[in-house]
Amino acid sequence: MTFQEYVDYFEQILASPEEYDPYGDEEYLSYTKLNWSRMNRWLKRFEPNDAMKNLIASMTEPQHWIVITEPWCGDAAHSVAQLYQIVKNNPNIDFEIQLRDKEPFLIDDYLTNGSKSIPKLIIRNDVGHDKVIWGPRPQKLQDLFIQMKEEGRSFEEIKEFTQKWYNEDKGMELQKELLAQLG
Repeated sequence: MTFQEYVDYFEQILASPEEYDPYGDEEYLSYTKLNWSRMNRWLKRFEPNDAMKNLIASMTEPQHWIVITEPWCGDAAHSVAQLYQIVKNNPNIDFEIQLRDKEPFLIDDYLTNGSKSIPKLIIRNDVGHDKVIWGPRPQKLQDLFIQMKEEGRSFEEIKEFTQKWYNEDKGMELQKELLAQLG
């Protein structure tokens, strides 16, 4: 689906959660409402840095950016909006959203340590070869996330820390990692 179709899907879930599994579950719906606010905040406020803008503007070869995600995913609320803002003005970049939990289950080919962690970005060239695979979160945060899990921190504590990290980072690590992989 296009980014706009993803936004429309997100809105449909919020309007009729009982019609979309697992959003009839109050906990999932609560996360999804928060994620809607976070995503929209990034869509309004996130501006790629000059190095990122210049790199994206210089891309003349067709590329296919596929993001595997779900509206309930907290990490995706930050990264997916930022990724879209990075590429939206380059007509050579086709930006596609695939849902993790719906066919064709592309996530099965891009597991993180054996798990279906999202969001996951796959950048392919015009003949379908993977050039970059990124995700589920910036490496600096991923390392902290793993450390906190190993320390036995609660899900609530990890979630709170993660949200604070994204707000303070403002998409800088994501851009730094993409610049390193694409440059």
